Amino acid sequence: MRWFVTGGAGFIGSNFVRLALGELADLEILNYDALTYAGNLENLAELRRDARHRFVRGRIEDPRAVREAMGDGVDAVVNIAAESHVDRSILDARPFVETNVLGTQVLLDAASERGVQRFLQVSTDEVYGSLGTDGAFTESSPPAPNSPYSASKAAADMLVRAAWKTHGLPALVTRCSNNYGPYQFPEKLIPLMVSNALEDKPLPVYGDGLHVRDWIHVEDHCRALMLVVAKGRPGEVYNIGGRSERPNIEVVREILRQVGKPESLIRFVKDRPGHDRRYAIDCSRIVRELGWQPRWTFEKGLADTLRWYREHEAWWRRVKDGSYRQFYDQWYGER
Repeated sequence: MRWFVTGGAGFIGSNFVRLALGELADLEILNYDALTYAGNLENLAELRRDARHRFVRGRIEDPRAVREAMGDGVDAVVNIAAESHVDRSILDARPFVETNVLGTQVLLDAASERGVQRFLQVSTDEVYGSLGTDGAFTESSPPAPNSPYSASKAAADMLVRAAWKTHGLPALVTRCSNNYGPYQFPEKLIPLMVSNALEDKPLPVYGDGLHVRDWIHVEDHCRALMLVVAKGRPGEVYNIGGRSERPNIEVVREILRQVGKPESLIRFVKDRPGHDRRYAIDCSRIVRELGWQPRWTFEKGLADTLRWYREHEAWWRRVKDGSYRQFYDQWYGER
């Protein structure tokens, strides 16, 4: 098998690439990533000399580069590449439209031309918008995005649906809740809080801290993606959730408790515009149809994640100071 994985140097992408190659002996991965600020080749250090892994630097919105990278063809496309930080989308939405919308269409066109057998669009529960205090999003919940980021992902999902309905491309969409785990860029909640806490810096918490998210360990997410590629029904959407709803402030306080730092480091800051109050995922379809189950409880997963960040301080310090960018030239050289 030969998979074309986009965004494979990022947080979810690098975890997916390592897991897939570790579990599928007959798999080759062509890892295509633009190495924007969140792409980090240090995440792939163990694959540097793995003959089944090839890295190509390029942008998914560049049709010529995508077609050249795909070469004669691939069996599956797994599109994990995305601009994904809500705060950045509020400041400037254009990169989100270019990468998440235009880039997805470029990939769909290339996949159709080459007769790809599976196209997986990795999306987000944020396309559904905000929930009240009850209920959970199902695959039939209507998209109601509230940020430029989630709007761009919802638009991409609709293009994937259109490719399936119009051209018969065997495409699927997954929508996942908040991921956490090793190698997450420290602008997201958990790695930002733990790295700031370890440096005795303030921990900024939006609003009253009572925004609720469903947390899933990245390994559980990646295992779900592998199942959908292998067994998912084309044209379908699969929700992926960790069944671990927590208010943000509860997560922050638990991080401080586990790393032995005082709650006086917490700083409540002005809430961001359009901040969704609650997400919750009904993942019964993927459980029922594909037999997936999360393996990590939030308690075990958070403890393991915090341990990883304490043991890999050099990694997150290089990310924070920008020196992680040197690894492209060191390992792969310009291509």
